[in-house]
Amino acid sequence: MSEQNPCLTCGACCGYFRVSFFWGECQSAGGVVPDDLVVQINPTRVAMIGTDAKPCRCVSLGGEIGTQVACSIYENRSSPCREFEASWENGVHNPSCDDARAAYGLPPLTPPGANEPHWPEEGAEVA
Repeated sequence: MSEQNPCLTCGACCGYFRVSFFWGECQSAGGVVPDDLVVQINPTRVAMIGTDAKPCRCVSLGGEIGTQVACSIYENRSSPCREFEASWENGVHNPSCDDARAAYGLPPLTPPGANEPHWPEEGAEVA
């Protein structure tokens, strides 16, 4: 049985960080991010609408942060979204993930196996 991706019940990063990137990632420049979902922040960079000021929430985030969320442009998301990893994804701690989760009252993610008992179950034989 595989574990559910923790991002699907979180979404805190989408409601905490400014998502800015080079304008060349937009569809009008040959990229994949829909132009109508970004706002220009300087001559070379754009940001996802909703993340350009605090409090923020990406226009593409659906659902309730901390409960169930989904990105409406997941396959066409920007490089900052593609590169942001949940804490302990691929075995690496991400303090930025912890910060975003804390802003919504969510506990930090833990390394795989951190919540598993490290002792034999009662009645089990020990070699």
